[in-house]
Amino acid sequence: MAQIPNLDNAPLNLAALREQSQKDLFGILKNIRGKKCLVIDPKLAGTLSLVVQTSLLKEYGAEVRILSPEPLQTECPKIVYLVRSQLRFMKFIASQIKNDEPKGLQREYFLYFVPRRTVACEKILEEEKVHQKLTFGEYPLYLVPLDDDVLSLELDHSLQECLIEGDTSSIWHVAKAIHKLEFAFGVIPNVRAKGVASTKAAELLNSMQLEDPVNMDDMGIPEINTVILLDREVDMVTPMCSQLTYEGLLDEISACLLGLHITPSLFSVPMQMLQINNGSVEVDASIIGAQQDGKKVKVPLNSSDKLYKEIRDLNFEVVVQVLRQKATSIQQDYAEVKSTNTQSVSELKDFVRRLHSLPEIARHVHLAQHLQSFTGKPSFHARLDIEQTILEVQNFEICFEYIEEMIHKQEVIENVLRLLVLLSLTNAGLPKKNFDYMRREILHSYGFEHMHLLYNLEKAGLLKRQESRSNWVGITRALQLIVDVNDTANPTDISYIFSGYAPLSIRLVQHAVRSGWRSIEELLKLLPGPHLDLKRGGLTINSSPEVHPGLGAQQSIDRVGHRSLVLVVFIGGVTFAEIAALRFLSAQEGMGYDFLVATTKVVNGNTILRPIIANSKEGMM
Repeated sequence: MAQIPNLDNAPLNLAALREQSQKDLFGILKNIRGKKCLVIDPKLAGTLSLVVQTSLLKEYGAEVRILSPEPLQTECPKIVYLVRSQLRFMKFIASQIKNDEPKGLQREYFLYFVPRRTVACEKILEEEKVHQKLTFGEYPLYLVPLDDDVLSLELDHSLQECLIEGDTSSIWHVAKAIHKLEFAFGVIPNVRAKGVASTKAAELLNSMQLEDPVNMDDMGIPEINTVILLDREVDMVTPMCSQLTYEGLLDEISACLLGLHITPSLFSVPMQMLQINNGSVEVDASIIGAQQDGKKVKVPLNSSDKLYKEIRDLNFEVVVQVLRQKATSIQQDYAEVKSTNTQSVSELKDFVRRLHSLPEIARHVHLAQHLQSFTGKPSFHARLDIEQTILEVQNFEICFEYIEEMIHKQEVIENVLRLLVLLSLTNAGLPKKNFDYMRREILHSYGFEHMHLLYNLEKAGLLKRQESRSNWVGITRALQLIVDVNDTANPTDISYIFSGYAPLSIRLVQHAVRSGWRSIEELLKLLPGPHLDLKRGGLTINSSPEVHPGLGAQQSIDRVGHRSLVLVVFIGGVTFAEIAALRFLSAQEGMGYDFLVATTKVVNGNTILRPIIANSKEGMM
């Protein structure tokens, strides 16, 4: 099964987008004649695996290496660095070039920044005195298709950069990525945005159209009717909750799928804890039934796997039932074929076709069985109960004591912080007495080197003192975020995603496409950041809080032969649970819209907190 996702069913021609990225990369390699060594930064290597097969790079005379601080081992006379614009990579490149100098190696060095070159990076190269040895270029890779309805900029730390470091470069990248889509699919006429970063991106998008306009006369009807931009900061509650869809759980628990023994200490959260990355998850071969003990295998997880596409967005309890039914059905068919000789050729052909699905079924049965070894534990359900209690703003003391006990047991710090952040967000902070006490306990249990971590969490607004009354109860009632879910097998509302909690972010999208934000304008003011609504027909910009109502029934058939398309952009990351909720909405009778998700990164609570923890450690050094 290919890791590169099949895009045949995408609501836009995303294959053309991917092909352009391939063409740009091949153009770089073609222009540098002769044998060359392509040195790629580690994270970018994974991203490129979604764009092009490594074997194709070799056809252009490229020997592939992964960038590291170590000297470069290659006989190639031409070195092509393809890296993201990060300062630490400039140090690696400078070190490798300097290492070549005493050896008298006559090499040409090329550096292609992804997606664009930056002054800060070039300044490092100048300080290292290697700038003059390099020929510079850019590889404008912005949006990468993770699946036929999900695009990602693969900006790992955009949320941390915006909230803590004051680095807003990712906002420019988001606007640029959308503008590049407009060159392919037409100017998006409706723009809605909520949050500081999102409103800034909307304004940048319009500036880009004025400076580098898309010729609307040549484009015809725009293929994207509306773009809705949402800051992750607007809804930090959702990623702190445990995801309960099959795909969401794989992302949450796949660290354990690596077969790691997790001890209850801070340092048991090493960087080898992987989630779903670049459309696949790496697991011990034994977990998926392969007889290769100790070896790791990559399991692609995208819609090219038809069974995965069918079950990924279901509540995990339902997934187990579906897999059982499919396995039982094939078993019964086999018994019938074995016991009788009366089948026609067409019946036998149909049975053989069904047998071809056995590897997929077996793979997901093994994965689901391993997930069950975690979801079946009393501790897993106890945590879910506490999360629900926090979301309903009930029994603060019980929730506080539960987290306190986790700290005293020195449980994995991400798990502690997720609940603590959730408690703080839903209560507009912690009362001063509780806030000060919890900080002391964390420092006592995990070490005083985490003082900077607590400062950064407070700076980001994730963990703070309570200074005003919480609006959370009013928000949950107004948007119906807490819903009794009695049937996860036949859900009627997106709240099935979390077995009783409807993601705030997706409720905002629901209102945006159905009736507009005017009806909830006062409620929007209770959420972080400004909101705006732009009508860009002839690029006359209205920036009042609400200019026009929902998309309207007449707009649901804008594209000939297709439903109207809404691009939902998450700045700071989106969870698999939210993607599942949007797919569920799109499938509902009467919705009339397809959703295409774009994000800076697919995240969960751990992956949001992990870079803040790592950055805080560096800040103490």
